[in-house]
Amino acid sequence: MNSPSSSRPGRCAQCQRPLARCLCPLIPSIEAACPVLILQHHSEARHALNTARLAYLGLQGTALWVGEHFEDLEARLAQARQPVLLFPGPEANVVESVPQDEKPDLIVVPDGTWRKARLILHSNPALQELPRWLLPEGEVSRYRLRKAPDPQAVSTLEAIVRVMQIMEPGRDFSPLLRPFEHLIEEQIQAMGLDTYQRNYPTST
Repeated sequence: MNSPSSSRPGRCAQCQRPLARCLCPLIPSIEAACPVLILQHHSEARHALNTARLAYLGLQGTALWVGEHFEDLEARLAQARQPVLLFPGPEANVVESVPQDEKPDLIVVPDGTWRKARLILHSNPALQELPRWLLPEGEVSRYRLRKAPDPQAVSTLEAIVRVMQIMEPGRDFSPLLRPFEHLIEEQIQAMGLDTYQRNYPTST
């Protein structure tokens, strides 16, 4: 499990973006509706669009673990009374509202491509014992720079924002998406609009 605060020369120690394009001024500090544990596949940690890190930085009460097999996971799950896994599956319950007495005290979120997220589940059998939550169908993902097999697939950050909003509908968690949207626009500008439209024709 790597430290989420590790950085590279010439990059911000927090958001890990190049210093000239640091996202930190756009990242809010919002109290989570429930503690969140993000299990990020190690291959995602240096991805240019690292939305798990944006969630970790902007949402108080979030932990970010990087790896594939997590030795401390069982101990962390044992500390929780009602942990849930935010990941689709045949026994997953669509979460549309959460009564106060049914609130979990830990939401575990695997982060990576579908294949890598499933590798995390396979490598950590304790996750397979958790009740699963599935987000209801909603808005199309704003993650316009990654092709997903399912039009309802969303980024890790978007999934976390949606589940927080479901748990506490009276609060606004949308500021967490500001750095994400800025980063996407920056990437589109860098590649050029023509190139973007050729590669992602259904995103415009």
